[in-house]
Order: sequence, then C-alpha cells, then structure tokens
Amino acid sequence: MLNMFEVIETNNMIEHEKLDVRTITMGISLLDCCDSDLSALNQKIYKKITATARDLVSTGDAIARDFGVPIVNKRISVTPIALVGGCACKTPEDFVTIARTLDRAAKEVGVNFLGGYSALVSKGMTTADENLIRSIPQALAETERVCSSVNVGSTKTGLNMDAVNLMGQMIKAAAEATKDQDSLGCAKLVVFCNAPDDNPFMAGAFHGVTEADAIINVGVSGPGVVKVALEQARGGNFEVLCETIKKTAFKITRVGQLVAQEASKRLGVPFGIIDLSLAPTPAVGDSVAEILEEIGLERVGAPGTTAALAMLNDQVKKGGIMASSYVGGLSGAFIPVSEDQGMIDAVSMGALTLEKLEAMTCVCSVGLDMIAIPGSTPASTLAGIIADEAAIGMINQKTTAVRLIPVIGKDVGDRVEFGGLLGYAPVMPVNPYSCERFVSRGGRIPAPVHSFKN
Repeated sequence: MLNMFEVIETNNMIEHEKLDVRTITMGISLLDCCDSDLSALNQKIYKKITATARDLVSTGDAIARDFGVPIVNKRISVTPIALVGGCACKTPEDFVTIARTLDRAAKEVGVNFLGGYSALVSKGMTTADENLIRSIPQALAETERVCSSVNVGSTKTGLNMDAVNLMGQMIKAAAEATKDQDSLGCAKLVVFCNAPDDNPFMAGAFHGVTEADAIINVGVSGPGVVKVALEQARGGNFEVLCETIKKTAFKITRVGQLVAQEASKRLGVPFGIIDLSLAPTPAVGDSVAEILEEIGLERVGAPGTTAALAMLNDQVKKGGIMASSYVGGLSGAFIPVSEDQGMIDAVSMGALTLEKLEAMTCVCSVGLDMIAIPGSTPASTLAGIIADEAAIGMINQKTTAVRLIPVIGKDVGDRVEFGGLLGYAPVMPVNPYSCERFVSRGGRIPAPVHSFKN
C-alpha cells in the first residue's frame, strides 16, 4: 500500500524528473494459429491479435489518466514467426505476407510497435528460419510497425556463425531496402545472443514458447529520476552513491508494479514481468550518459566509464528486485546512441568510440544499440561486429544485442534523423580492416566450458 508521502514523491518524479512507464507490452501466443494454408494462417493471426489486444490501448490510456502515470507506448509481442509460419511458408515472400498481416493488426488495435517477426537460430537454422531471415529486408521495408529479431547464439549452444554471417548480409540489405528513409528498417532489427523471451522492449520483443497464451509485461524508465537523486548526493562516497541508486530504482519499479497489476486486472490477462531498465530518450534530462557524468565522468567514454556503468547497472537491479517479485526482461541500463542526448554529444566530440561502447556492453543490459555507421560498411564487417558482441554475451552468460544502422549514402561526420523516440545520431567510424575470412568459415563456435552445468 502506498502512503501519502510516496504518492507525493511519485507525482514529483513524474512532473519534474521524467519518470514514465515506457511500455505496456501484451505478449500473445500464435501457436494455435498454425495452418498449412497460408491464407488461413494469415486470417487466424489477424483475428487472434485483434481479438486479444482490442482493449490494450484504451486500457493503458485509462490507467494513465486514473493514476497520473505517463504510459508512453502500448505494444504487442508475438510468438517467433519462424515457428508459426513454418508449415505454410515455403519462400521468403510467403513470410512477408505474414509481416503485412502483423502490421495491419497492429494498426487496427492502435499499438505503436509489434515485435516477434523473429527466428531463434542459436544452434542451427531450419528452412523456415532461413526463409524468414531472408525475408526481413523486404518485410521491414513494406511495414511500418513490425519489429524483427534473430537470436544467433547462447551460452548453452555457442554461436551459430552461419546465422551471424547471414545477418550481416540482411542488415546491409535492410539498409538498402529503406535507403529513402535513411535506412530506417535497420532500427527495427536487432540481433541477439541469449535473448530473453519476456522482453517488453522493442525491437527485440517476442512472446516465448514457455509463456501463457497471453501475458502483460511492463517496462519502466527513469534516467531523469536517478540523475536528480544523484545530484542531491553529490560529495558522497561510493556507499552513499550505491544506496541512492538502489532506493531510487526501488521507487521507479514500484510504479511499474502498480501499473502492471492494474493492467493485468482490467484486461483479464496474467501479469508477467517488470523490466526495470533505465531506457533513455532524446529529451534533455532523460539520459543514462548524464547519470554517468553526474557520478564523476567529464564525458561518457572517459576512463572509468565502464566501471561507473557496471555499478549503475548492478544497483538498479538490486533496488528493483526488492520492489517486484517478477523482475525480468533485460533490466538494467540501456546505452543506445541515437536515443540518448548525452551519448550523442559524447560521440560528436570524440569522447565515445565504437570500441569503448563495446567495452561498456560487457556490463550493461543490452549491447551496441542504435548506432549509425557508414552505408559503405561491408556486410562481413557487420557480421564481425555481431560476432564480437555475441561472444561477450556467450562468455559472460548475459544478454547482448546489436542494432546497427549502416546508413546508405552517409559517411562519418554526417548526421541522421530518425525522429520520435529513435532520435538522431552522428555517423560513427568503423575499423576499416577486413574480417571476411573469419566470418565466412561457416559452422558454429562451441559453447564455453562453463556452460556445462547439468
């Protein structure tokens, strides 16, 4: 039960410190839609999504009004489409028809994104998996709200280097297919290692096969709240710093827990998890980079950045798990370049490089996220970057991801505007030396020795 002091404190965080519930995401299983007839499959998918999620947006808006808590996005995640469409889809073009159906359903119910145009290929690819992956560039070019993800590795299975190499080609193809929009299709495509199946955040959300028929997952966000709290703790030692972050994360997560339980009750859908990630926006004062600078860095990217981020991520998790019994998803601190004004500024002045970002991903929640690079970057280089990031996840038993945007026609120093939550980004340089012989070897990098825990 919240007392009056907590209510006043929460209202202050909302009004002055940019606290919001970033997303209510409804996960929907499409396994009961499987059909060998493609037309029937599409009809079942459309009917299942629109029937199950018909009240999602209106309910989210009503909760926001009733509780005074901003709920920025309402989204849907579905069962990985490679699993659902395997019987009916014989070509990549067949899968594209499902992408169009998903987009139509998303528009009908009013959500801003729908995730799950996905394949899980950490150990190998079926024909359906490969067809879906090869359909991704066309699917993202022909849809507005569909998001795609591919899991290419895990600690248990190792890295599927055939899939890694193919994803380098598909990212490049998606960039070409949407070059008239500054390669925006790549902003809706993420490559994972150790992907969680209860992630409410796009573009990597999908509904795991171990989940119920439908589920409500909530993602909260409060970089601004954490920054203000740390401003009030200036001069304190690391113990004071950590206690401040933990207490603040607890308060943020309690808001998410309240919204999640209410959404579950009103929609009649089970509550799944709270993802307590610090997810920034391009708005001034809503930046993870600014938190790190408040901790003591002149600029993000300076020596000490990785240690500061590791501490922040750990304390956020420690505070959040005390506020909810069902913390999941990614939960920690996101470092997307284009969506964080502090990150943008650090890149623009040369304080933050791609290599330093990779080092930071060893201790944060996701990985190399929303990074614009030259459109001339070879597909093999994209694959090499994916392999590096996936290896970090595999060895460290954590989720890592890559969302690179090779912007066709743009080069280092240019600026790319994506708009909305996706923000804008300076085009970053990439190491020019080739890794083509490495990524084209084929096969699988084996799981690390510490994965054998049965």
